[in-house]
Formats: sequence, structure tokens, C-alpha cells
Amino acid sequence: MKTEKTLDLICLGRVAVDFYAQQIGSRLEDASSFAKYLGGSSGNVAYGTAVQGIKSSMLARVGDEHMGRFLREELQSVGVDTSHLITDKERLTALVILGIKDQDTFPLIFYRDNCADMAITKDDFSEEYIASAKALAITGTHLSHPNTREAVLTALEYAGRNGTKRLLDIDYRPVLWGLTSLGDGETRYIDSEAVTKSLQEVLHHFDVLVGTEEEFHIAGGSTDTLTALKNVRKVSQAVLVCKRGALGCSVFEHDIPDDLDGGINVYGVRVEVLNVLGAGDAFMSGLLRGYINGESWEQCCRYANACGALVVSRHGCSPAMPTKVELDDYLARAESVPRPDVDNHLNHLHRVTTRKKQWDDLCIFAFDHRKQLIDMANKCGADLNRIPKLKELLLQAAQQTAQKAGLAQGHAGILADTTFGQSALNAITGKNWWIGRPIELPSSRPLELEHGDLGSQLISWPLEHVVKCLAFYHPADNAELKATQDAKLKEVYQACCRTGHELLIEIILPADMEQNEDYYAEMLNHFYHIGIKPDWWKLPGVSANAWQNIENVIQQNDKYCRGILILGLDAPESHFEAVFNASANAKLVKGFAVGRTIFGQPSADWLAGKIDDKTLIQSVSERYGRLIQLWKNRHQ
Repeated sequence: MKTEKTLDLICLGRVAVDFYAQQIGSRLEDASSFAKYLGGSSGNVAYGTAVQGIKSSMLARVGDEHMGRFLREELQSVGVDTSHLITDKERLTALVILGIKDQDTFPLIFYRDNCADMAITKDDFSEEYIASAKALAITGTHLSHPNTREAVLTALEYAGRNGTKRLLDIDYRPVLWGLTSLGDGETRYIDSEAVTKSLQEVLHHFDVLVGTEEEFHIAGGSTDTLTALKNVRKVSQAVLVCKRGALGCSVFEHDIPDDLDGGINVYGVRVEVLNVLGAGDAFMSGLLRGYINGESWEQCCRYANACGALVVSRHGCSPAMPTKVELDDYLARAESVPRPDVDNHLNHLHRVTTRKKQWDDLCIFAFDHRKQLIDMANKCGADLNRIPKLKELLLQAAQQTAQKAGLAQGHAGILADTTFGQSALNAITGKNWWIGRPIELPSSRPLELEHGDLGSQLISWPLEHVVKCLAFYHPADNAELKATQDAKLKEVYQACCRTGHELLIEIILPADMEQNEDYYAEMLNHFYHIGIKPDWWKLPGVSANAWQNIENVIQQNDKYCRGILILGLDAPESHFEAVFNASANAKLVKGFAVGRTIFGQPSADWLAGKIDDKTLIQSVSERYGRLIQLWKNRHQ
């Protein structure tokens, strides 16, 4: 009985955690901080194809520890099937430490001694699993060890008799074949008759072979590329895809001509190279997108070259992989984008189409207030040192309410500060809540940041924390004030783009200036015009017509905007029924973020010693719960 092809692709090979030095141009010895990414050639390809719309599956092992769980979650976050990503109880996840010295120099150390992904065996998968995929992609490293080689050959046998296409990325790393010192992961080519023989014994199994010129040199046993390709052709009838760097690539379907340009040639894309690491995996991801979808070799290679070009201009491998939306946008206007690495629209698409989490119908409890709570404590003579304890209790109330209200994971959230709420932030981080943190100096106008330069702060923020920035802004502001605030907001936005944090911009009309709800659409249009595209907006409640105008502005400027949250401004609870109802048909209004309406009076009473912890939690929980119900009722 023929097995249904439920998967597009199975990736068998290396999957590891990459630690990339963040100091560009530094020796690895001098690097002081590292960014953590999913890595390993097969892991990168599984990830890179998934974001291109391919249903990929990862066949490998990871350790039973934090790094293994990280890899599993990263792959799952983009839709990769991890049913055969096995947790190895005996071995640790492979690690790689990398630096970027210059465009072509990348100190690299593989930590792969008895690592999990090299423990894959033929018993870790069934023929039915291999047969369920349209294609099987292997990387060369797993041919370097007898145990993994047996697993690869078994998978190839299963694929061959079940109509599953077989592709090999030669992926030659001499250090992983034991040909150079353990610390020399950077060397890309060492001649070895043993490796050539080992590869040529299996090349006949494959339908497609992919490699750089140097990788075909090792496969073909010659440092002359044409000779090497002809030698490979003697042992394999596979389509040969030879990567040629900035020249693009050449595809050879039949006999090898006497000219390297005699195949199907698809030329590359010009970019400013940051480093070539990851380019091959990106190339393979693009190639597989076209191959699996039955497109021409010319189109496959267009995808492949563009993917590789984009990745060499960015930091990291998997996080640099372009999404399908991003790649299609680029290829549709490639002639007008001579430098895709500096194209604002392309970079914005990369930012917004690589989001891992979807949020909708958010009920956010905002207790990021600092000045207001200080004033409250001073008014009743309370010790300011009690405020952190208050925020811990407010979080308890929020969690209790979310559970009682049936807010499934992904619908509850908080806004909390680091001045008084750090312990609350620590407690809720990692629990799938929407979490925002303020950065503005309270009541500042023009806008100032509470703790100075944002870039130096964000390095210590969890990536799941959303940057929240409140600006008191008015269309009638004088030119100097407007320019100052615009510059600060743009600085904040650019910092978030660099670090990958999401940004929420909260806009409030100053209380002593004219109040007109139509101003919000006008102000948002202005911010988009100067290049600020936050992930979220936080705005006061307005009429249904005003929401429509605001939505029109957002849709015209950034259709990937996460949406709008309604703020509270210490309004009475009774105010919100009409506010929420007015937003009922506004699809971009994704929830509320309200604070003092919920915690104001109970907190004042607690600080004054009028109520105990339990009563505070109960009172706050009831208020939060009633607001959640009003939100849920808005469509009724």
C-alpha cells in the first residue's frame, strides 16, 4: 500500500545551538557576549524551508536539557514537525561557538564530542515515516561516522523504494571528519582520499547533489572543478547543483560540459557581505522550496541565490532566513533593489513575518505605574519599599483572575515596570503571557527615557518582553517639540528593530490641550510617514467612526501591525462598556491594557493599612474579572 505524502521534506543531519559572538571584527578570544540561535546545517534547512511554506520534519536527536528544549521549541515555532526529534537521555545537545572577524574569517569551534545528533540510529525511524515525505535531505557530516552512516543509508534505502526524492548537501567540514585540530572549525577544505572514497560510495543513491566548488572537489577527488564534476558524474546520475558564490550557481542535469558556464547558470544577488556563514543552508532552503513544488531549475536557483544573499548580510543563520513573504517581495522587484540588505521594506518584512507568537483578544492588567504609586504611598504615609510587595500581590490577582475567567494561554498579559515590579516580571516570564515594560520617564514631555539609552538596556531584557513607550503628543505641538519627540521615538523604534523586541507605542493627547479623537489617525499617519512602524499601538477609547479611520491608516501603512490595545486613563469601570462596544467592529483592536481602574482604590487602601493581602487580591481580582467580562460581551 502506497504511503500518503503528508510531509514535504525530512531533514536528517546536524542540529545544534549556535553561540554567535556579538562583537563584529573581534577575535573570538576577545568576544564578550554571544547571541544564541538554532543552528546545525540540517536544523537550519528544516527551519529555512518551513518559513518558505514547506512542511518539513526534523530527524535527529537533542539532549534532555535546556538547549535541546530550545531547539525543539524553535523548530516548532515555525511549524517544523518534531515527532522524530528524539530526546537523548545519555548525551548533550551539540554546540557551536562562532565569531565574525571579517567577511570571510569566522573562528568556529564545534562542541560535538559524543553529542546527541550524532547518536541517531536506523532504529529511530520507520520506513513509513521516510515514505511519508516527498523529499529527504541529508548533510554530509552524517556520512563521517559508522553509526550515523548506517542510519543515513537505511533512510536512503527506504526513500528509494517509496518514491521519496533524495538530496545531499555535501556540507564538507574537515574538522568533523577528523582531518584537522578540534579547534579548527573554520577550515573548509582539506584534500582526503578517504573522504572522497567514502562519499563516492554513496553518491549513486541521490537524485540531487548540492555543494560549493570546494565540496565538489572533495566529492570528485580533484581540485579542478570541471574534473571533479566529471568524476562525480561517473558514479552518480544525480542533478548536480554547484554553488559559485557571488556568481550564483550552475546546474548540470546530464553530461558535464567542458565549460563551467555550460550548465544552467543563474547569477547571484549583490549584497554587502557581513559573513558567509549560513549562506549554504539558506541556499539549500530556497532550492528545496522550488524543487518540492516542481518549479524549473532556473526558478529553484533564483530562490536559492536570493536566500543565500540575504543571509550573508545578517547576523546568525536560522534567524536570518527569509520568509516566503519576504523572498517573494524581493524577487518581485529585484531589479529595483540593488542592495536588499539595506532595503527598509524588506527588512521590515523580515521583522514582522518572523514573529513566533500570535496574540489576539488580549486582556492586559497594567500596573507599570511608578509616579502614581509613589504619590499614592506618600499621600497615606506608606513606606515606598512596600510598593514592590504590592506589585507581587497584583500579579497574584492577575493570575487568579485569568484562570477563573478561562483566559486560555495567549490571552492574558501584564504591563509591569522594573523600578518596583521586577520580581513580578521574573515570576511571569516564560509562562506564555503577553508582557510589556515601560521605558519612558513618567510624565516627561518632551519624551525622555527613564534609564537612558535603550540599546544598552535591551541586552538584558528577555526577548518576549514588549517595549512600551508612552508619549504625550499633539498635532498642534510646536515644531521643536515635535521634532524632539519624533527623534526619540525613532531612536526607540530602531533599537527594537536591532534587538528583535516588539514595540508598543502609547499615544495620549496632553490634558491641557484640545481633545479631538480624529487627531489619533492624524498622528499615526505622521509616525508612519517618518518611518516608525511599531508592532502595537495603545490608544484611548474612541467612537466607531474614529476606529475606522485609525484602522484605515494602519492598513495603508503596515498591514502586519499586531494591533491596538485600549488604555484606561483611570476611567471608572462603568465607562468601559461603551468604550469596548464602540470597538466591536474594529478588527485591529485586539484587547485592553487597563490599570488604575482595576488596582487604584484597593491599592490605596492596602498601602494605608486598611485591608490585608487577601482582601487586596480579592478586590483587584473582582475588578479585573468584571472588565474581562465587559470585553467578552462587546460583540453581544
